[in-house]
Amino acid sequence: MAFIRQEKFETNSILLLLGIIVTVAIGGLVEIVPLFTIGETIEKVEGVRPYSPLELVGRNIYIREGCYLCHSQQIRPFRDEVERYGHYSLAAESMFDHPFQWGSKRTGPDLARVGGKYSNDWHVAHLIDPRSVVPESIMPPYAHLMEHQLDPTDIAEHLKTLKIVGVPYTQEEIDNAAADLAAQATPDADTDGLLARYPKAATGDFDGDPAKLTEMDALVAYLQVLGRMVDFTTYRPDYAKGDAQ
Repeated sequence: MAFIRQEKFETNSILLLLGIIVTVAIGGLVEIVPLFTIGETIEKVEGVRPYSPLELVGRNIYIREGCYLCHSQQIRPFRDEVERYGHYSLAAESMFDHPFQWGSKRTGPDLARVGGKYSNDWHVAHLIDPRSVVPESIMPPYAHLMEHQLDPTDIAEHLKTLKIVGVPYTQEEIDNAAADLAAQATPDADTDGLLARYPKAATGDFDGDPAKLTEMDALVAYLQVLGRMVDFTTYRPDYAKGDAQ
């Protein structure tokens, strides 16, 4: 009887399709539903904020250029990874990423904690000619980013769109998006408002050419914020605080 029932599924495309849909649906529910009932899925940590407009543009360039294909942004909780890259990644650090950049391959090193590790000049030199600073690198050059100037006209709309999917941008941040984008990469600019809205944002000239606002400015600004939002000198997991039951 079991053979007959199996034969019916294998010889009837509609039944087979329905069987696949039901199986995938059950498997998906088993994986997804528990996430809505587990309070610890995203840790409660201080410091994680939405990206500043310049960082957001840099992240878009990062995705456009396919950087995620060779660089992960997920440090696993293993001793060798923590010793090499720093504190293991927290789910909260990616809660405003659409899409997240965890990655699945490391042709190059993990970048989850690259912010502040190197100077702006190092990043620019590395992106223009990777082998000038890392002789064994197989990364392609991205010198063209120096030639492409940024157009800030649609950045406010980008923030509005992200707000629709849950990123908590305020109306003040949306209204000041274009000004904040320019101020973050302008030496001697008034950045008090910017830093109030986006604490720990790196400011100043990023690409070495203060006369132009380029894609290189944006990408370096994004790289410089990775891993810097959470203060891991004071962070303790919930179970270490005695909060876990």
